[in-house]
Amino acid sequence: MEQRNTQGMGVFILVWLGQILSLLGSGLTSFVLGIWVYQQTGSITQFALISMFAYLPSVLLSPLAGTLVDRWNQRWVMLVCDTGSGLTLLVIAYLIVNERLAVWHIYGAVVINSIFSSCHWPAYMAAATLLLPKQHLSRGTGMMQIGDASRLVAPLLGGVLLDTIQLWGVILIDCITFAIAFVTLVVVRFPEVKAVPPSTKGAVLQEAAYGWTYIRERVGLLALVFFMAGANFLLGVVEIIATPMALSFTSPTTLGTIFSIGSMGILVGSFLVSHWGAKMKLIYGVLGSQLISGLSVLIVGFHLTVVTLTIAIFVSFWGLATLNGCSQLILRKKVAIEVQGRVFAFSRTLADATIPLAFGVTGFLADQIFEPLMANNGLLAPTVGQVIGVGPGQGMRLLVMIVGCLTVFMSIYAWQFPRLRFVEKELPDTIGLTS
Repeated sequence: MEQRNTQGMGVFILVWLGQILSLLGSGLTSFVLGIWVYQQTGSITQFALISMFAYLPSVLLSPLAGTLVDRWNQRWVMLVCDTGSGLTLLVIAYLIVNERLAVWHIYGAVVINSIFSSCHWPAYMAAATLLLPKQHLSRGTGMMQIGDASRLVAPLLGGVLLDTIQLWGVILIDCITFAIAFVTLVVVRFPEVKAVPPSTKGAVLQEAAYGWTYIRERVGLLALVFFMAGANFLLGVVEIIATPMALSFTSPTTLGTIFSIGSMGILVGSFLVSHWGAKMKLIYGVLGSQLISGLSVLIVGFHLTVVTLTIAIFVSFWGLATLNGCSQLILRKKVAIEVQGRVFAFSRTLADATIPLAFGVTGFLADQIFEPLMANNGLLAPTVGQVIGVGPGQGMRLLVMIVGCLTVFMSIYAWQFPRLRFVEKELPDTIGLTS
């Protein structure tokens, strides 16, 4: 059996602080590099490719990376990944200083960082389970969700820093945050754990597939992952459509304020999971948060104002943090520590694969279908248009209303599935057995 941390929360908090700073630095860099590419090219497509290149390698490589993480020492995996990402940034900084930076350099850098991220994330997830005492699992899981909030704060800081210290200064800050994360990992020691259980030894690709086998054989976990995938798709549509929809009736400055306030929802959700996760039925948090998020999005469609949009974004971010926190806590408690790297990685691939799909279809749906339908002379102008209005932006409102309805329906439908509703009762806890 695994050996678990007996030193309290101190070691975890030290590692967590380093990772939070690193995530904030990475968020700053992602934002300013995207702005730089757009300023250089004037192309929205090339701007969007930054996010695509930064996202897809990590998702596609996660199952294989999770297998390797289970074979290796998680602390060393995180050290190597932080080192690789930091060196990549130094190369970008060198190119900036020598005025040789080109767009293709940015694409290459984000792909490399995404590859490192594919190994870093499952290592961090599995390491947290080792470092956290059993009684503090929910608290630690909620704290880890704050990393998402740091990424959302990054654009607000990035805009200011880009005007003051410019691109090379932001890159330097990111390098410093990677160095801090590296030092925190150097000074701590992780508990030892068996790398590969006898029943799952074999080729790397076979072990990667074991993540799918493990989830598939536990129907409750499989349903949970599919629910997360559906929620991610619907949230991805809202995430893409929120900015152009807001700009159809308000200013970019107001939009920044809306997202600034809305991002606080992740902090609230993280706090709730951190402090009450151990006392609540986690599946209620998973399904209930999405039900409430769907209702808030639906309201925006009927009554679009700065206030309702801010509330909807806040609630959606709160729902995202609650969904991720509760679902990760369920997985952490129900998946054996020896295989958490590959299971977490495979579950992430399944759940997150719908996000780029949402990004890909939303623009087409809005521009080619819903906006024409809700134009002044559109097909739905005499019917739906009499309820929500016609003209620019109204098609996006209708799309948001449909997403809200689907989110509510998905939450209610998922509740009808007993394997998901009783997943915490039917599957035994697999951690803390020697605590």
